Amino acid sequence: MGRVAAAGRVSVGGDSVGGVSRLGTFQFSAPLWQYPGEGSWYFVTVPAENSDDIADLTAGTRKGFGSVRVTVTIGGTTWQTSVFPSKTGSYVLPVKKPVRLAEQLSEGVPVETQLELADL
Repeated sequence: MGRVAAAGRVSVGGDSVGGVSRLGTFQFSAPLWQYPGEGSWYFVTVPAENSDDIADLTAGTRKGFGSVRVTVTIGGTTWQTSVFPSKTGSYVLPVKKPVRLAEQLSEGVPVETQLELADL
């Protein structure tokens, strides 16, 4: 049986409906951006509708600072990290330098991303 998410999208088995390919797995494209401040932190912002679903699915299980453990795939690179809630309500995904180099990612360019919640 499928699960109805907050925005009305349904995830059923391996079928893809509304950007959710299975419960807790999200596919989206969003631009890479650099945090304005010290360091070279780069992020991809998880779209609002996916962020709402992540918040719903992880209610009561989030870690420090509201973080959510995830497994991410960009291109041929897969790694484990966490997404963090931003002031806008969307989650942000940090993208480390080795990933940016391996996948030839540039600031401002959309990044095809698959994100899977690790603790479901």
